[in-house]
Amino acid sequence: MGFKRNTQILSGNGMSSMTDLVFLLLIFFLLTSTLINPNALRLLLPKSTGQVTAKASVSVSIKDLHQNDKYSYHLCGDKTPVPFGKLEDGIVSLLQNEEDPTFSIFADETVPVREIVAVMNIAKRNHYKVILATSPE
Repeated sequence: MGFKRNTQILSGNGMSSMTDLVFLLLIFFLLTSTLINPNALRLLLPKSTGQVTAKASVSVSIKDLHQNDKYSYHLCGDKTPVPFGKLEDGIVSLLQNEEDPTFSIFADETVPVREIVAVMNIAKRNHYKVILATSPE
């Protein structure tokens, strides 16, 4: 007796679920990449070849106002400036619950080194790690 099979095995793969997944991932990465903006102020950073991969949760931006040695300090890219006298308190309050407290300094190219060192001294007094942000060459 010769029985014949009437069912056929389809060899084609359905790609509709894969395209849906790729589309959702594309939307996810587009949305998250627009949310990542650690430097909301427009600064012209100095150039450097050595880049650090460490991430800092807090950033301090120093902007030159071009008015007789006046500089504005901004915490975490906020548009409203913080006076230098209150800068240390702001950094300490933002980093108090961090396991490895690290903050980055975004200083405009025209800011003198003494202003950057003053912010680095805040890190030294509080035993924080500090990263000086630069633009890649």
